Amino acid sequence: MASNNLFIAILAIVVTLSLQGDNNNVVQAQLTTNFYSTSCPNLLSTVRSTVKSAVDSQPRTGASILRLFFHDCFVNGCDGSILLDDTSSFTGEQNANPNRNSARGFNVIDNIKTAVEAACPGVVSCADILAIAARDSVVLLGGPNWNVKVGRRDARTASQAAANSNIPAPTSSLSQLISSFSAVGLSTRDMVALSGAHTIGQSRCTNFRTRVYNETNINAAFATLRQRSCPRAAGSGDGNLAPLDVNSANFFDNSYFKNLVAQRGLLHSDQELFNGGSTDSIVTGYSNNPASFSSDFTAAMIKMGDISPLTGSSGEIRKVCGRTN
Repeated sequence: MASNNLFIAILAIVVTLSLQGDNNNVVQAQLTTNFYSTSCPNLLSTVRSTVKSAVDSQPRTGASILRLFFHDCFVNGCDGSILLDDTSSFTGEQNANPNRNSARGFNVIDNIKTAVEAACPGVVSCADILAIAARDSVVLLGGPNWNVKVGRRDARTASQAAANSNIPAPTSSLSQLISSFSAVGLSTRDMVALSGAHTIGQSRCTNFRTRVYNETNINAAFATLRQRSCPRAAGSGDGNLAPLDVNSANFFDNSYFKNLVAQRGLLHSDQELFNGGSTDSIVTGYSNNPASFSSDFTAAMIKMGDISPLTGSSGEIRKVCGRTN
């Protein structure tokens, strides 16, 4: 009798552990490329058409949407929290230092959500719409394609404090960049590849003023060029824009890395990737081999998209991306 009871107890433990393992696998497996294949079969074409209209109208929008996805994932995971608007009783992430006066593209995500809700009401999360739109932005600007995993749900909360602390600043050192990416499970190689997103888009004078006036590891002609639209005095022309990639700001390619090798990185954090440190060889490799960059970039985007998603019954499917239900 005692041996039977022991056997039953052991069996119960094994079954429990097995079920826990299965549940963990289910959580991991809930992000799939075909999550909406039956519940919203026209999702991808709906997202792409809206993104295409926006990017055709203003190519910079593609970079803005990609940046939104990056800033979303780095703050408590890819949960759409960056899309939540501030209210009198709620403080979100949009006015955190890395986002204030610079985060753009919210209206495009709202337009996509409206179109998706018309076709598949209450089915697709804003977090997933942002992930798909980021991919489409890259592709529409000439970059590589990848299959986006979906099945995320939307956060009911946001954290301005986490946005201020987790998103790498343009003044970051190489060690700070490596640490910031490592904190969310991304390797140094992932960090360099994802930094290559700066082959598109623009930055404000306030982010690169110190670099173009005070730093020495910068091409002299490039510094002079950028000084023309960025006055030395703080508070003067702070919002003036310059392309992150001086060669092809509206085309997704590997010229960002060629710029770094030539000391034409716009931001301090850009040039840190090629400044006699541990990532110099990666930058050189990407500058010479665009296929290698494309492959690593897509792998890193998929990996970043896997950061702490809300799945199952966690979170919600927002009806409007700017507010919780």
